[in-house]
This record gives sequence, C-alpha cells and structure tokens, in this order.
Amino acid sequence: MREYWQEVSALTLRWVRRLSREKFSMLFTLVQPMLFWLIFFGNLFQRAADTQVVQAPNYISFLAAGVVVMTVLNNGLAGGVDLLFDKENGFLERLMSTPIHRTSVIVSRFLFVMGITSMQVLVILGVAWLFGVRPATGLAGVAMILLIGMAFGVGLTAISMAMAFSVKSHGDFFSVLGFLSLPMIFLSSALVPLAAMPSWMGFLAQFNPMTWAIDAVRPLILSGWSEALPKIGVVAAGMAVFDALCLYGGAKAFRRAMG
Repeated sequence: MREYWQEVSALTLRWVRRLSREKFSMLFTLVQPMLFWLIFFGNLFQRAADTQVVQAPNYISFLAAGVVVMTVLNNGLAGGVDLLFDKENGFLERLMSTPIHRTSVIVSRFLFVMGITSMQVLVILGVAWLFGVRPATGLAGVAMILLIGMAFGVGLTAISMAMAFSVKSHGDFFSVLGFLSLPMIFLSSALVPLAAMPSWMGFLAQFNPMTWAIDAVRPLILSGWSEALPKIGVVAAGMAVFDALCLYGGAKAFRRAMG
C-alpha cells in the first residue's frame, strides 16, 4: 500500500509540475470560470432575471451554484486530455511497461483534477462573496460544496478518461467533449430554475446528474441546512449510481486500451 501511494504521489506531482510550467495556462484555469460566467454572464442578466422566478436575492446569487457545478463539469470532462496526449506521444505505453499499479495513473489524475477544481470553486465563492453572496451554511457548507463537487467529478473524470483511451485523436476527443458539455449545461438548472424551462427541457433536466448537484449546492448558498439536507441525500444516492456506472465504463475502456 505504501508503494502504491508513492506511485500516486509521484504521478500527481508530475501533473502539478506540468501545469506549473505553464504559468499563463494556470492563471487562465483559475480565473476563467469566475470571470466569464459569474462576473460577465451574471451581471449581464442581473436586471433581466426575475427574482421571483429564480427565488434568490439577485441573479448572481442564483448563478453561483450553477457556476460551481459547471466548473466541476468542464474540468471533469477535460480531465483525460493530458492522458490522451501521453497516449499519442507514446509516454503512456512506456509508463505502463514499468512495474507500477495501473490504477495509480487513474487515481493520480483524479486527485490532480479535483485539486485544481477545488481551488477554482474557492475562487468562485470568494468572488461571489465580493458581490454580496454569503453562503447561508458558512464554512461547513463550503466544505460540503467541495464534497458534492468531488462526488460529481469522479464520474465525469471517469467519462473523460474512457474517452481518452477510446478515441483515436485529440480532435475526436474535443468534438465529443463539446457535444457532451453544452447539452448538460443547458439541460440543467444552472442558468434558470426548472420551473422556468420549456416543459420538455425541464423534464429532461430532472435526469441530468448536473441538476442533482446544483440543486444540492444552491440551498447551501442561499437558504440553509434545513432545505439543503434532503437535497444532499438525493445527490448522494444519485451520484453513487452515476459514479459506479461511469467507473465501470472507464475501467472497461482502460482494460481494452492497455490490454
């Protein structure tokens, strides 16, 4: 077990060092969700949004939960990109020929993606705080938001890695990534509540794991524990099934690709 975690630590540190050498990329990674979605999009629709419809003091307060979960979505689905590049340049094959546990590659990538995502979420909540959005559940609620994000991120990262091991090129990967991410965002409660959607969109959004995560995060920010706890129970059950299915598919893709 000690050797296994040494492998995971070394591989995770490799991802960190790779990102640290790309200073512009690292800065953009941390700032982009907060800048584009929370500040630009939130302020753009601030006056257009009906507070009675969104049931929040203002649109930025409503949007904050959606931006948090969208960040988890985008990072999770993009989590396999570096593995795909490693596969294309032959490094992954060389790595697999060494006497390491193959799962350490997957676990290290997940830890790295979730670490970066958690930092982004904290930045988003910090900027939202500057706009007057105070999490109703305090620091404990922030910790729960991070846990919900990680639970959602497990399945998403598994999907991304399955794509990385299955597609032939990064062009195919990004095509599938765009096809998955946009429908998941718009068929969720990220931007508007389900009640404000056309009936067919609202129906489909109920089956979107992203909606489950948002509906659990939003009361942690807006209302408090009494409203949040039932939603947390729902998201815990839903994510257990979602993650199990995604991990099963990801494991099959990994075994098929690596033999």
